[in-house]
Amino acid sequence: MTTDGGFEGPGGPDDPDGEDSRHGEVAALFRVLASPVRVAIVDLLHEAPRCVHELVDELELPQPLVSQHLRVLRTQHVVARARRGREAVYSLANSHVSGIVRAALAHATEPRPVEDTVVMLGGHEHDPGEHYPGDLG
Repeated sequence: MTTDGGFEGPGGPDDPDGEDSRHGEVAALFRVLASPVRVAIVDLLHEAPRCVHELVDELELPQPLVSQHLRVLRTQHVVARARRGREAVYSLANSHVSGIVRAALAHATEPRPVEDTVVMLGGHEHDPGEHYPGDLG
């Protein structure tokens, strides 16, 4: 951190990409959610807290694999763990991540526009097949 409260290097105002620390945090969250298994875990935990064996049964995956993904989610503060006797019960640390995952799942199931459809972007027609500087595709 600089003396004026800014950050040096990646994620700070001196970052050549212009990112601040919030952008870095969001990017880290998206990296954590880049696994379909972790997305599925968050989606299941949105419904109710679950023990590891319940997640194993619902995901139909080996227990060590589910535990590994839960460890990543817990390390990144996406899920919380509580003890219930000998069992560890996992729940979402907060509802924000669940909202992001549920919005992404809704987006994934939306019908895609027809390729030759012209859409309006910023008041200008945009042909989805046409690329502009800065487009990723």
